[in-house]
Amino acid sequence: MLAYAVKRIGLGLLILVLVMVAMYAAVFLVPGDPATVALGPRATPELKRLLIERMGLDQPVWWQIVEFFRNALTGNLGYDVWSNRPVSTLVMEALPNTLILGLTALAVALLIGVPLGCLSVMRRGTTADAAIGVLSVGVIAVPSFVVAIYSLLLFAVTLRWLPAIGAGEAGDLFSQARALVMPAAAIALGWIGYIARMVRASMMEVMGEPHIRTARSFGLPEWKIVSKYALRIAIIPTISLVAVGLGSILSSAVFVEAVFARPGIGKLITDAVSTRNYPVVMGTVLIMTAIYVSITIAADLLIARLDPRVRDVFRG
Repeated sequence: MLAYAVKRIGLGLLILVLVMVAMYAAVFLVPGDPATVALGPRATPELKRLLIERMGLDQPVWWQIVEFFRNALTGNLGYDVWSNRPVSTLVMEALPNTLILGLTALAVALLIGVPLGCLSVMRRGTTADAAIGVLSVGVIAVPSFVVAIYSLLLFAVTLRWLPAIGAGEAGDLFSQARALVMPAAAIALGWIGYIARMVRASMMEVMGEPHIRTARSFGLPEWKIVSKYALRIAIIPTISLVAVGLGSILSSAVFVEAVFARPGIGKLITDAVSTRNYPVVMGTVLIMTAIYVSITIAADLLIARLDPRVRDVFRG
């Protein structure tokens, strides 16, 4: 187990480094002079030079990457070019909104996806089972940002049922809840399909087990067999899926926040990119990538703990 953990952590660190190298490469591949884009065409050469030096863009790329990681190890992610506030402070202020959105979407997906999977098993072979299967596959295929755009057009612009942008009024829980509905639903929709299909597949494997046949022989109703006996065993693979997918849910939250102009990591990155505020972009990407990698590693270790075959496959 220790060897497996070391390999997974090493792979996670490698992914983190490669992502940041790719981000630095993207900075230099984007057309245009960063200082001119940030300050405007009327900025003087001296002002541009000072901004480039402040952003560290006058140094070789390899040196910028080394300095970035060296500073990051001490908790220094740099400073906002415009406000001069620490990037770590900006990220920590925005992160709670993103976590709230991601965890709300996960809760919605579980509350709807698990019962749908159970219903599909209880109605297996019927029209209801087929309909749930088709709908599940359909929603899985649609990206969350596409759902976000169309829900914004329908429920905010056309019907005016929900607010189009923002996170609601501060201190008003009802307003905040209304502003959370569309973003959370956009993320949760695809995961409802994933969870429903996983629950159904796992439960179908369990339904032929001896204890299920015994429960059925006692005349217990099908809903009780499914919910009390089969689900208890079949839910384990679903938990593994959710653990692995939590990082993906948070990534989706970043894109959805940008669509709804919702305060959070997504809006922070969008604003930073539009103003070429590279320290904020790099620091935010580093923290979100680290969170994603950490969640994935923790999920993999949990799965390996529950199922030693996973370690054997990785070792092979």
